[in-house]
Amino acid sequence: MTDTATNSVIETLTTARDWVRWGASELQRAQRCSGHGFATALDECAFLVRHLLGLPQTSADQWLCATLLPEERREIYEALRERVVDARPTAYIAGEAWFAGLPFAVDERVLIPRSPLAELIQADFHPWLTAPPARILDLCCGSGCIGIAAALAFPDAELVLADLSADALAVAAENVELHGLEDRCRLVESDLFSALSGERFDLILTNPPYVPREEVDVLPAEFEHEPRMGLESGEDGLLHPALIVDQSRRHLTEHGALIGEVGAWWPELEARFPQVPFTWVHLEHGGEGVFFVPADALPRV
Repeated sequence: MTDTATNSVIETLTTARDWVRWGASELQRAQRCSGHGFATALDECAFLVRHLLGLPQTSADQWLCATLLPEERREIYEALRERVVDARPTAYIAGEAWFAGLPFAVDERVLIPRSPLAELIQADFHPWLTAPPARILDLCCGSGCIGIAAALAFPDAELVLADLSADALAVAAENVELHGLEDRCRLVESDLFSALSGERFDLILTNPPYVPREEVDVLPAEFEHEPRMGLESGEDGLLHPALIVDQSRRHLTEHGALIGEVGAWWPELEARFPQVPFTWVHLEHGGEGVFFVPADALPRV
């Protein structure tokens, strides 16, 4: 877009509503993917514009009628241009994503939170857990959003966040501090369970890499901004999930449970472990491949 055209857009679009509408139209024209935590392009643009204006994401919609200052319009234009032209996800532009009704700091060191495990957390894992867990492990934790949200749901629980990526753990540490969990959370750099020898948990939560290598190569351009190691799991997508299912029992208490996500590759995981009675959770808010397995039903190793 030329400088003249840019200035025309900035001068013509005066209200917040104008910018949300225009941004959504541009995203649609560019065929950008809004799958990183947003249902529609309108939702995504409303989030970004609200963030750039310094307004709470929970604010009522009256702000959409506000007339924006020229410098606000230019900042929004530049952010939307980055989203449309570079396909950089909104969460990275804002440095923030919401998960289970909570804000989390994010950047390109971690996947953007969007797991359907949020639905289970917000329901306190009912009916899957019969008692509040005393120790929770978030394995392959990334930003830490799953474990942190679970720890906030169970305020007496001790939390361990484990990930192979030191960069991801640095982001997770920011989120631990953001939510005031420093006193009951430990961060561990670990290749799956390798640094957790002898430790047992009442609940293991995991959203591991589970996308086959060839599938990662054809994902929308937005996914190229995310760390590939958080997505790719070998040729068939089961490298990490299979190891987790195989090794979790030794790290669970007698009445503990493994709850995880493998997305569309749930039939393949079930076929890999025909002896494991996976319960595949029905999700009211969309998504698939979330499973529950009690400790005594997992493989003995």
